[in-house]
Amino acid sequence: MMQPRRLRLIGAPTDVGAGTRGASMGPEALRVAGLLPALQSLGLQVHDSGNLHGPGNPWQAPHGGWRHLPQVVAWNEAVRDAVADALRAGELPMLLGGDHSLAFGSITAVATHCRAAAKPLRVLWLDAHADFNTAETTPTGNLHGMPLACLCGMGPPELLHLGGTEPVLRPEQLRLLGVRSVDALERAMLRKHALPVFDMRCIDERGMREVMRQALDGVDPSTHVHLSLDVDFLDPDTAPGVATTVRGGPTWREAQLCMEMLADLGCVGSIDVVELNPALDVRNRSAEALVELLQSLFGRSTLLREPG
Repeated sequence: MMQPRRLRLIGAPTDVGAGTRGASMGPEALRVAGLLPALQSLGLQVHDSGNLHGPGNPWQAPHGGWRHLPQVVAWNEAVRDAVADALRAGELPMLLGGDHSLAFGSITAVATHCRAAAKPLRVLWLDAHADFNTAETTPTGNLHGMPLACLCGMGPPELLHLGGTEPVLRPEQLRLLGVRSVDALERAMLRKHALPVFDMRCIDERGMREVMRQALDGVDPSTHVHLSLDVDFLDPDTAPGVATTVRGGPTWREAQLCMEMLADLGCVGSIDVVELNPALDVRNRSAEALVELLQSLFGRSTLLREPG
């Protein structure tokens, strides 16, 4: 008899990388929305390891092009170590953010794990924003707009050091979906480094099914897929509880299709759920929507057919 899949929930209650306070309450909002029992209802073994600890938000101006760099580094160290520990234990780490700057630590741990196991890695970045700014291109200095650039080796040395001497990711390991808000200088950076971006026009023209098929092209059962899900990927009509809403995002059904196709594939090995801001939500509606999406990711479906 096959053993149930084991998950570890890792809370990272911080908003030091963001430009608006409130994402620090995201992990608790997901718990209140019933994430643990919802996943357990699918036959998964789920361990909630509680919240990591790190420095508070000093709410200071940028220094050298980055806001709160020491605090962001400290939180990413904690995230990297916690995600690495879960992977060593044979568990699927689900990081509950917190802002999206935390993905640097999470994906650093995942990439290190995959290199050691000689396992291919594909990172799906579901986000309204490209998060590919640097100190030279950022209009704000907020590090939650920079994690992908950092992962590709362009960022503050204090943060890059957490990933070792080489860039954590190569652009061809990434797929960005749902992008619809890109800063002018950031756009040039994306083109220069040839990041594979499926923006909303692409989704409108091709449809979500074809976009997902292309984003997952080359993925096979040996691939480790890391899903980094920013709440603002969703249209704000579905998920208003985020500080960086951009209208015109994927519909509820399009987002469900993403999760169902990933469930069919069965290769997701680690997850970030970030940027949920309960202070801006409506009766925890966004957290409840995320819980339903995560259930679909692990196999819950309304479809009366076999996957495929």
